[in-house]
Amino acid sequence: MTNRLADIQQQLMGTFFEEAVEALTQIESGLLSLEKCQDDPSRIQELINDVFRAAHSIKGGAATFGLSHIAELAHSAETLLDRLRSGSMKPNAQVTALLLAAVDTLRALVNWSSAGDGSAAPSIEPLCSDLDAAAQQLGAAARDASAAGKQSAEAKRAQYRIRFVPKPEMLMTGNDAVRLLRELTLLGDTKLTVDSSRLPSMHALEPTKCYLGWEIELDGSVTRPQIDEVFAWVDDDAEIKVEEVAPVTQALSAADRLHEPAARAAEGASDRESGSIRVSVSKLDMLMNMVGELVITQSILGELEGDGPVDVKRLASLRDGLALLARNTRALQESVMSLRSMPIGTVLSRFPRLVHDLGNQLGKEVELKLSGQTTEVDKTVLEKLGDPLTHLVRNSLDHGIEKPEVRRARGKPDAGVLAIRAFHRGGDIVVELEDDGGGLDLAKILARARERGLVGPDEMLSDEAIRDLIFAPGFSTADVVSDVSGRGVGMDVVRRNIKAIGGQIQMSSVLGQGTRTTLRLPLTLAIIDGQLIGVGSFTYVVPLLSILESVEIQRARVSHFEGKLPLYRLRDELVPIVSLASVLGVGSARATTDSGLLVVVETEGERMGLLVDELLAQQQVVVKSLETNYEHVEGLAGATILGDGSIGLILDVQGIARLARGARSSFGRAA
Repeated sequence: MTNRLADIQQQLMGTFFEEAVEALTQIESGLLSLEKCQDDPSRIQELINDVFRAAHSIKGGAATFGLSHIAELAHSAETLLDRLRSGSMKPNAQVTALLLAAVDTLRALVNWSSAGDGSAAPSIEPLCSDLDAAAQQLGAAARDASAAGKQSAEAKRAQYRIRFVPKPEMLMTGNDAVRLLRELTLLGDTKLTVDSSRLPSMHALEPTKCYLGWEIELDGSVTRPQIDEVFAWVDDDAEIKVEEVAPVTQALSAADRLHEPAARAAEGASDRESGSIRVSVSKLDMLMNMVGELVITQSILGELEGDGPVDVKRLASLRDGLALLARNTRALQESVMSLRSMPIGTVLSRFPRLVHDLGNQLGKEVELKLSGQTTEVDKTVLEKLGDPLTHLVRNSLDHGIEKPEVRRARGKPDAGVLAIRAFHRGGDIVVELEDDGGGLDLAKILARARERGLVGPDEMLSDEAIRDLIFAPGFSTADVVSDVSGRGVGMDVVRRNIKAIGGQIQMSSVLGQGTRTTLRLPLTLAIIDGQLIGVGSFTYVVPLLSILESVEIQRARVSHFEGKLPLYRLRDELVPIVSLASVLGVGSARATTDSGLLVVVETEGERMGLLVDELLAQQQVVVKSLETNYEHVEGLAGATILGDGSIGLILDVQGIARLARGARSSFGRAA
């Protein structure tokens, strides 16, 4: 019994941590939105009310699980928010910054509590003191406003009779009846009477169930929506009846009049969509339907078993059954992939705060426009997308968007615009970041590259090649090194991380008008589109995203140089030829630089031609990790099982390029 209770406690606490992260994101989003609607009092009140409820839920959940640090800090933030909610003053930049700092610390506390690694908890005392001091200042302002308005309005005072009878299972949802009663005592004078009529005998009592009920008499300056808000989280888990027993004869105060519509809005607010990983019932239903279709297909093919004669009708039925199997398998694959998919908005939600803080730090006004947040991406891809996008956003604000005075001189609005869009294109995900800043100064980039020896003094480069220089390790055009940029450790990391998940990155820019960065990413890393190639007696897979084209070698276009890779003239470009037979240690290959096929691939901004014996089929392949059962092998991204049951190795194009340049190889051990 003890172990079962412990397991339930762990599950409930895990659910609390997930919901706390979502609530903190909601608080952060609401606080940032406050600055954009200063001229809309009703919208301000709605946002403050939403933020208050989120902070209230965090405080209640933390108190239930004994997480005192989180509960204490959330209580201080909630007190300050309650002062704002009363309408005593409008939120300002200082208060917003203080509450955002509380969000950051609460997020750190949630991470610390969920990790349980024994490290010291983040300090909350200074921040709690600042929050309490700000709340006292707002409270003093509210009292002054109330004293000034006593001649025209009096405080409302009412009496309520409340019946609160929790369902026995309410405790299992993480709610605490005692905490709710304590919240009621803060609203006014209370008298509680316990109803123990449902209490069973001792041998039938279960400690995880709630058997008590309460009759509460509440007398104070309180409105019905305030009472409803206390029980908002348990209205489905308890019998709740609120009756006003004394008529209201006094006029509402100015603070109550402002608070009442906000409370009503909170009462009718619908549940927001969660950003955590959840699988909808519709997806599970689709999966069950696909499994049912496979069972039917199995029955159809099962009818063809036996020693009966092989006639035309039997072969036709077999062909139809296999086609149906292929179709259902593909549908099942897509259904299972959708279970792992998450909306890209879970990553994009971090950028409003980043743009807000970084814009203030740089003295720039930036409007962030997000679209396509519901576009779904595989969880593995999404986890590796956050850091590259963060680099790109920071670079856009630092290097791209100008300061207000510069924009005015160029005839632009003071506020720059950074747009992030996500959408499906073909079988991939495309993420675009576009700003209306100063664009890339190609002349400055080329000059800086020549200063650093990346480009020869007389070497001429195309615009595309110059833009590609910003991805070189250690390259930066910043004149001053700061904590935002200037060290040249950003864009090369971005390209490397995007390539690591099988993606591509492209940049286009117009000087004085802005820059667009386009990321093209695979839907999933578990299944890829690949080109099967033959080298000797072996079959390898090259990811289609890496392939630009395939050509048949013409001997006259090949140039040889001592100690270097041979080059192939492909139109106006020289492409180095890499013999896969040599790199992979395959001695039975037939292709040479005099005859053979060249698969032109691109990696890290460079092109190279892979010399292969033959091109086979294109197909989707399931990626199996080599490291799980063996070890990392340079030049290989994994393995797959081909249609004939044999194993095909999936090539890592970047690794092949490193091996071709003479990097240390582990193929000897693999052989």
